[in-house]
Amino acid sequence: MSTTSQASQRINALLDENSFVEIGALVTARATDFNLKQAETPSDGVVTGYGVIDGNLVYVYSQDASVLNGTVGEMHAKKIANLYDLALKTGAPVIGLIDSAGLRLQEATDALNGFGEIYMKQTLASGVIPQITAVFGNCGGGLALIPAMTDFAFMEEKKAKLFVNSPNALEGNEISRCDTSSAAFQSEETGLVDAVGDEAAIMAQIRQLVSMLPANNAEIAVGDCTDDLNRACVEIVNCVGDTSIALSQIADDGIFVEVKQNYAKDMVAGFIRLNGATIGAVANRTQVYNADGEVTDKFDAALSVRGAEKAAEFINFCDAFDIPVLSLTNVAGFAATKCSERRIAKAVGKLTYAFANATVPKVNVIIGKAYGSAYVAMNSKAIGADITIAWPDAEIGMMDANLAAKIICDGQGSEAIDACAKEYAALQNNVTSAAKRGYVDQIVEPVDTRKYVIGAFEMLATKSEGRPDRKHGTV
Repeated sequence: MSTTSQASQRINALLDENSFVEIGALVTARATDFNLKQAETPSDGVVTGYGVIDGNLVYVYSQDASVLNGTVGEMHAKKIANLYDLALKTGAPVIGLIDSAGLRLQEATDALNGFGEIYMKQTLASGVIPQITAVFGNCGGGLALIPAMTDFAFMEEKKAKLFVNSPNALEGNEISRCDTSSAAFQSEETGLVDAVGDEAAIMAQIRQLVSMLPANNAEIAVGDCTDDLNRACVEIVNCVGDTSIALSQIADDGIFVEVKQNYAKDMVAGFIRLNGATIGAVANRTQVYNADGEVTDKFDAALSVRGAEKAAEFINFCDAFDIPVLSLTNVAGFAATKCSERRIAKAVGKLTYAFANATVPKVNVIIGKAYGSAYVAMNSKAIGADITIAWPDAEIGMMDANLAAKIICDGQGSEAIDACAKEYAALQNNVTSAAKRGYVDQIVEPVDTRKYVIGAFEMLATKSEGRPDRKHGTV
């Protein structure tokens, strides 16, 4: 392998030292049209091979922008497709490092067919082995489908460009006004990118993510645990607003690996470890704190279109790879705007289906409000949560007691409404009332959350749940 190309340097930065073994180093382009025969195409613009991350086998391809701008031609695509074949045979993740001008025009239909071959391999690998991409340069046109079809995508914050249509090609847009190809846009607006940063930060994040994931859908992701299984979560009661902090409180060693962290911040999704086992976590969020402890964003306790879609996609990944799911519920309804109304029913339907369809162990912790159909969609017992835990001051019911009282006592005085609200809260929204009806399994103090959640997942470790015989669902 060349030690001078940037493509090779990126692989070396990602993998354990001296672990990379190159495959297909001597492959070059076969096409000769448009004087392509005269051009040097070492490795046909993509370095492919295998190595290890913290001792875990991974397959890597890294596009070389110094060779025909990293464009994808026939042999370039075949090298990537071959890498996928090996990964599927051995059951190990594929990581793609993208830096390419896209389709190689000189190879026309051969290059187009190459794109299709890569898409096909990605489809076959989906749900079988984890797929990760990181964009460091250009990733445009049909090439943009590659990160879209992987499980996790990263993007260099300054130089990377990810787009289907160039920003200047969009009617009424100009790149200085709205750079739709930028890392900020792709991570904050489209939700396609999980995290952005400089190259070193991205490599570190990919390594951390790989350490959390199983190698394939037949393995269980389990590591060592040095944390106290009964450790008290002293500060968690103050984290109802920012549940990313609450999840780190519950997690082994306080480590929470968040995905799509800049998108739909009202919904948190990511991975934690509990007693060494990887758990997928989703949680409603009403506040975002920065590193200085300042509130930077506030949200209603409501399910949004983007938040529901983000969570549903994540739950589907967890179910495919047999990763148990933990949810922290604090939701009082649905986002209520004209824009939201266009898609909210479909989005929450996808979230409901994802929870209900998942056969992995599922634990729900109600940490705040749990009202109406929004609560039902957030991993309630009705749609398949195996264990539901609630904090003592959680509120579970049809709606807020004051609102319910205004409806029940319509036309009556304020005193009657106040009295009705108190009665409704005591009878219908009280967590004990829900527990008496069997909708809550355990009422635990916030400080004890970690040990009860670990206990629940330990008990559910041998869970087996069937589904009606079908090819696949359609929601």
